[in-house]
Amino acid sequence: MSTTPEVRAVPDVRTAAVRRARVVVRGVVQGVGFRPYVYGLATDLRLAGHVTNTGDGVLVEVEGAPEAVDRFCTRIASDAPPLAMVEAVEATDLPPIGGSGFTIVPSRRTGSVRTLVAPDTATCADCLAELTDPADRRHRHPFITCTHCGPRFTIVTGLPYDREHTTMAGFPLCPECSREYHDPADRRFHAQPVACPDCGPRLSLAVAYGEAPGGDPVEAAQNLLAAGAVLAVKGVGGYHLACDATNPDAVAGLRRRKARGDKPFALMAGEVTDVEHLVHVGPVERELLTGRVRPIVLMRRRLGVRHAPPVPADAVAPGSPDLGVMLPYTPVHHLLFGSESAPRLLVMTSGNLSGEPIVTDDGEALERLAGLADAWLTHDRPIHVPCDDSVVRVCDGEPLVLRRSRGYAPLPVSLPVPVSAALAVGGDLKNVFCLGQGDKAWLSAHIGDMDDLATQRAFDRAERQLESITGVRPALLVTDTHPAYRSGAWARRQARGRPVVRVQHHHAHVAAVMAEHGLEAGSRVIGVAFDGTGHGDDGAVWGGEFLLAGYDGFRRFAHLAYVPLPGGDAAVRRPYRMALAHLHAAGVTLGPDLPCVATCPAGELALIRRQLERGLNCVPTSSMGRLFDAVSSLAGVCHHVGYEAQAAIELEGAAVSAGVVEDDDPRYAFRLADAEPVTADPGPLLAAVADDVRAGVPVGVIAVRFHLAVAGLVRAVCGAAREATGLTTVALSGGVFANTLLSSACARGLRADGFTVLRHHRIPPNDGGLALGQLVVAARPASSE
Repeated sequence: MSTTPEVRAVPDVRTAAVRRARVVVRGVVQGVGFRPYVYGLATDLRLAGHVTNTGDGVLVEVEGAPEAVDRFCTRIASDAPPLAMVEAVEATDLPPIGGSGFTIVPSRRTGSVRTLVAPDTATCADCLAELTDPADRRHRHPFITCTHCGPRFTIVTGLPYDREHTTMAGFPLCPECSREYHDPADRRFHAQPVACPDCGPRLSLAVAYGEAPGGDPVEAAQNLLAAGAVLAVKGVGGYHLACDATNPDAVAGLRRRKARGDKPFALMAGEVTDVEHLVHVGPVERELLTGRVRPIVLMRRRLGVRHAPPVPADAVAPGSPDLGVMLPYTPVHHLLFGSESAPRLLVMTSGNLSGEPIVTDDGEALERLAGLADAWLTHDRPIHVPCDDSVVRVCDGEPLVLRRSRGYAPLPVSLPVPVSAALAVGGDLKNVFCLGQGDKAWLSAHIGDMDDLATQRAFDRAERQLESITGVRPALLVTDTHPAYRSGAWARRQARGRPVVRVQHHHAHVAAVMAEHGLEAGSRVIGVAFDGTGHGDDGAVWGGEFLLAGYDGFRRFAHLAYVPLPGGDAAVRRPYRMALAHLHAAGVTLGPDLPCVATCPAGELALIRRQLERGLNCVPTSSMGRLFDAVSSLAGVCHHVGYEAQAAIELEGAAVSAGVVEDDDPRYAFRLADAEPVTADPGPLLAAVADDVRAGVPVGVIAVRFHLAVAGLVRAVCGAAREATGLTTVALSGGVFANTLLSSACARGLRADGFTVLRHHRIPPNDGGLALGQLVVAARPASSE
């Protein structure tokens, strides 16, 4: 898409009859058909001159009638190609030199790099029409692409963006493709990934045992999927593991092989109509599913409906209120769904073992995915940059990005405050780092959890690559304050004399949503930061925080009352431990009629009782995420977790399935202390939940009441903060706000109270957005606040 750019011009030196101008265009203007577009525009306006790529963007010189040059400078941004993002147009008049005709000249290498690389884009309608046309020479070509679609970011090896600076450099153009590439009237004019069956990459199929079937690799892959096999499928940003989502044995086998636990799998469907009977597809969800990015879209399941085929196996997303669905975005994906015998729903999950980064190298795929896959549908075009699928859900009619990766990275984020050249390394979960300079920040694609050595190596490679395409050379490094984060250790090792600044976790969350909404220096908000874990300034584990915050600092106005975290990480993996800790703090009798007590083994229960009584190995926590865990276990929803936030997700699912919109029970309340920082004691709420469990109140009703109680807490504390400070803007951030039921209830109540509410849309509320907040807190020049 195009944006309204900054247009600057200097006084001209035009003659009465002719004008010559040098026009520099900056933004996402390489790899999107911009030079062919400029060629066509200049030719249409009968202008002479030339266009070229540089490290600075696109450089154009045009000469002709003054009014035609004026129109060119106006239309170059407004009529730009669909994938372009024009950020600035700078026109400088030059002395006319005469000449005729307009040409595209070879790219120029320059010392600085200021242009922007386009993200990978789903196959366009024109290419799909050719893919399915038996008369077309690219019929069923797995790598069909043009200037409007296909791989970009994942194949770029350098700038300017030309074929020799991509992983297509090893595929010389055949005469027919060369003709298209050099024909200004062709859709593939200067399309760098252009190829055909004669000169492009080759698709192949390998099997774990025996010889691969002969013939068409796609047809053989379809047959294997239909027979229940697990396939490793090479995409644009890495390998997926795929199987027939309607085959319970295949899904269970993949889950077992990948050590996936109960974490939901994503689905790929051939068409929207293949999932409309399963999930609620609104207009925004439909646009996301069918647009250029094609992320995984989390959509609410349809409940109480007898579904016609295709129906995914129960093991696809056990316990989740949502299904994550995406549509094909590469030619290979479209071909896999291209026959009546092919499965209509596929599990399509990242090609890796749980906790490891996505596999991109072909040899590595054969080694690391052995034991996971029965066969490999692969090709010989290298992937230079790993890039997982993005994940988005819709909240109150607006997209909420939960994982910002393929289709979004490496598009920059415009900053409302200038920053010096810096690298913010993010956190250890859902790691994403951020480079920034001036008014731009570049978030990396999703890296993963930093507790795995392979992920740390992937972080290192991705950081070097993003530096190379942005030209940012960080003079400052920014980390979380947690002393044991591996991301922080990486920054300290790489500092080499550069300063390393630490930013408190929840301050970074609030600053990220402020930056996303363009709040200027000096702005202050009431920041509500709810998540599972964050290192607090007092050494406790924070996570239920109300901060009076700006970019320059924060004051802790309120927080959830501390409760013990018995056994540290063990309490995260076993939510019943958090339930026992909260009940102990609330003074509720621990009887076997409570699900969390009944679940806990007798020996462990005795140990936890002693821990709680004596405070042994019990770090205090104010975490809202852990409170969700506690209520989930106390209500009998989830006692053991196999993936992050499982207990909270299943509690949200119980609330959704109840079908109760409002059940605001006054017993479900927090006790607020008067002194600042205000403490919000959930003791009365826990006692009410325990009473309802013992009384046989439906689990879904308990879940609804709990969600509304938390939203009520947010309203009450923000109201008190406004009385104390006069602040009227509330910023909601942190992973807990990926829960759309809670987010909607909070926003609805706050707006009814007259607050302006800021929520994430383009930047994840979880730790995937943390680095942006770190950057704007630590890298601003001292004079900018």
